[in-house]
Amino acid sequence: MNESRSVKKESDKLDIILKARQVSKKYPGTLALNQVDFNVYRGKVNVLVGENGAGKSTLMKIIAGAIEITSGKLLLEDEEIVIRNVDDAAKYGIGIVYQELNLFPNLNIAENIFMAREIRSKGPLIDHQEQILRTKALMKQLEQAIDPKELVSNLRIGQQQIVEIAKALSQDVNILIMDEPSSALSSAEVSILFKMINELKARGVSIIYISHRLEELIQIGDYITVLRDGKLEAEAEIKNIDVQWIVEKMVGESAEKKINHTNKAQDKEVLNVENVCLSRQGGGFTVDHVSISLKAGEIVGLYGLMGAGRSELFDCLMGLEAEAKGTIILDGQDISKSSVVQRIQKGMALIPEDRQREGLIQVMSVTDNMTLSSLWAYLKGFHILAKKVKASVEKCINDISIKVSSPQVVVSSLSGGNQQKVVIGKALLTSPKVLLMDEPGRGIDVGAKTDVFKIMNDLAEKGLGILFVTTELKEILSISDRIIVMSKGKITGEFDRQEATEEILVNASAIGHKLETPLAG
Repeated sequence: MNESRSVKKESDKLDIILKARQVSKKYPGTLALNQVDFNVYRGKVNVLVGENGAGKSTLMKIIAGAIEITSGKLLLEDEEIVIRNVDDAAKYGIGIVYQELNLFPNLNIAENIFMAREIRSKGPLIDHQEQILRTKALMKQLEQAIDPKELVSNLRIGQQQIVEIAKALSQDVNILIMDEPSSALSSAEVSILFKMINELKARGVSIIYISHRLEELIQIGDYITVLRDGKLEAEAEIKNIDVQWIVEKMVGESAEKKINHTNKAQDKEVLNVENVCLSRQGGGFTVDHVSISLKAGEIVGLYGLMGAGRSELFDCLMGLEAEAKGTIILDGQDISKSSVVQRIQKGMALIPEDRQREGLIQVMSVTDNMTLSSLWAYLKGFHILAKKVKASVEKCINDISIKVSSPQVVVSSLSGGNQQKVVIGKALLTSPKVLLMDEPGRGIDVGAKTDVFKIMNDLAEKGLGILFVTTELKEILSISDRIIVMSKGKITGEFDRQEATEEILVNASAIGHKLETPLAG
């Protein structure tokens, strides 16, 4: 902590637009923030890092007015301010891009961007045309060819993240908080995001940037603050530190935890997919005659650019796409015509990419969430066997190391990493033979991500076949026995663990794309 104190003294000489001093936030039974000091340097990218549960999002929600401070103070331009709600924060020029999407799926992009800030024509009417024009300008700034009239429900998650960013940009802010803005973006979209951030810096906007992608923090950041267990751990200039320094300050280790991966694949084929395809509206295929084989105990990674059709393939395998065609054999049984419930009961389980909207019900307890997909296993007549539920949930919590004070707490009170483990637990309670995992490491810190990969390894050792999607090259190379690459709905490459390299995977994923355009499918 001596290092952070010396940097703090030096920071007093620098231009700081916002200061948090001795900020604490208490919840019943939990001290989320413990007397934290935090500096926001004017016109700089102020990186904030820490493991899940370290207090990052809590601190940002206090600054953005989403929750109230318990003790401590905020100073804007050295004047103490009180922020009770988001309107107060907006009055002081503070905006936020939340980690979890905060959009209305039944409204179009323009309506979402100007929600509660509608542009008025003469009288009480909304000037929809002006909102569409401004949205077009924002999409052009973000280099996205998306129609402002498109319903948000029709957008893939990466495009929804772009809408969240555009919503923040549409406001006149001096301080912009970005909580995991790149977690659902392709590498091309991240480059555009960084270009936009540099433009905002040039205009004097101060950025607070949270991400678990440590390499990108080194690339985009100017200053870094590390939180650990709700306390300030360190502060430094990015130019003076490296990724190893960040990991050490976050988790108290000099290097990232490693997974000792060994191939546990058996001879038994547990999944055989033949010529699965899903037609695209307007012609062509979103999933274009894909064939995949998966063995018991095998971990197969699916890599590709955004829009490659990987998530859509998972939807086809789970029976979520009624128009899908092809043959799906699960553990010797043809499930091509089976319903979603029947596929779950026969041994197929999905960990969705968007855990907030598709994986969890935020107002329900951990227990209720974990048993949602397997209630049929706990029924006797019309009654739920409460003791059996309790025993199964507690065993699962222990097996996959979910940090929770009680299985009865509301799931929204857990950190992102532990929420992800709850989604995994929900799938495991269905006793699956094949586990489909869509971006299992998205939006969680290095420690939680390592835990998830260990769970995957342990499950493979027990004979589960695992098919997982990720856009992170290091992830897919470290955990996969075999890697399949998709581009524009087709399989464009298949590689054993020993032969796969980052260059090979990137080249295979770019097949069918014009190189002069951003590689976002």
